[in-house]
Amino acid sequence: MPTTLTRIQVTQTVHLRDALELAETEWPGLPKSELVARLAGLGAETLAAKRSAKRAARRAALEATRGTIAYPPGYLEELRKDWPE
Repeated sequence: MPTTLTRIQVTQTVHLRDALELAETEWPGLPKSELVARLAGLGAETLAAKRSAKRAARRAALEATRGTIAYPPGYLEELRKDWPE
């Protein structure tokens, strides 16, 4: 089918073959190119969800520890004495 979009070539490795077989049971009758595109889309959604979950976990950890570290009075001024400006 003619298109102006960039095409890529994908080697059908054992891993990809297994994924395509699974995809064919989910979306029967679709051409392999469409199955690869759908698998890529689902993979991207999964990665985005994992990234979002990691970010939320980091934020939760920061919130849970906020204010738990207390430095003694004058700590910063004492530390800066050793640094030339």
